[in-house]
Amino acid sequence: MKRKLAALGTLRKRTGGEAGQGLAEYALILVFVALVCVVALRQLGIAVATSPGFTQLPNVL
Repeated sequence: MKRKLAALGTLRKRTGGEAGQGLAEYALILVFVALVCVVALRQLGIAVATSPGFTQLPNVL
C-alpha cells in the first residue's frame, strides 16, 4: 500500500508542473489574438475615417 501511495505521489509531482505550462501557452495565444484584433480594428477605423463617403457626407448635409 505504501508503494502505491509513493508511486501516486511521484506521478503527481511529474504531471503537476505541466498544468501551469499549458495555462501559459493559452495566455500567450490569447494575447496574440487580442493584438491581431486591435491592429485590425485600428486599420478598419482608419479606412472608414478616410473613405470618401465619410469625409464628403458632412459637406452635403
